[in-house]
Amino acid sequence: MNFTEIAEKLKQNQVVAYPTEAVFGLGCNPLSESAVKKLLNLKRRPMEKGLILVAPNLTYLLPFVDTERLTADQIRRLTASYPHPVTWVVPAKNATPELIKGQFNNIAVRISDHPAIAELCRLTGFALTSTSANLSGLPPCKSADEVRSQFGEFFPVLDYAVGKAEKPSEIRDLLTDQLFREG
Repeated sequence: MNFTEIAEKLKQNQVVAYPTEAVFGLGCNPLSESAVKKLLNLKRRPMEKGLILVAPNLTYLLPFVDTERLTADQIRRLTASYPHPVTWVVPAKNATPELIKGQFNNIAVRISDHPAIAELCRLTGFALTSTSANLSGLPPCKSADEVRSQFGEFFPVLDYAVGKAEKPSEIRDLLTDQLFREG
């Protein structure tokens, strides 16, 4: 499917697969409870774990991130470019849905330079949820064909290449600098 078709599926609160920096991700509208529930069911992912949100810039993440609890230096670190993808755990706004933040008061966000993420956010007007596109026990998909082989030929997948990152994103706490996952 192309960008316009995938953006329409996202606006219709469907779950789609799209390329990220290293693998394909499963995404949906993070403000749609029905879409997030579909995603969690598809992945068999416990709600308590929370989900990562991705966007090309901070503007798309403002409905979720409590920037009033961040210093100017922390905002610079959050929005900086890095040689590898970095997901930051940041304070969540009180209004952030529990389905997104899970059992936490924080939320995981990544500002991505992947062109597919930028274009999908531009076309939909919202950030995307991001969890690896794979069924439980199988490796993350690295191509649209791999997504179709795991999720079926009619699953909405963006035909576009993943980025050059060799590993999933590093996950780090923006306030404490604690490393949760190496990238």
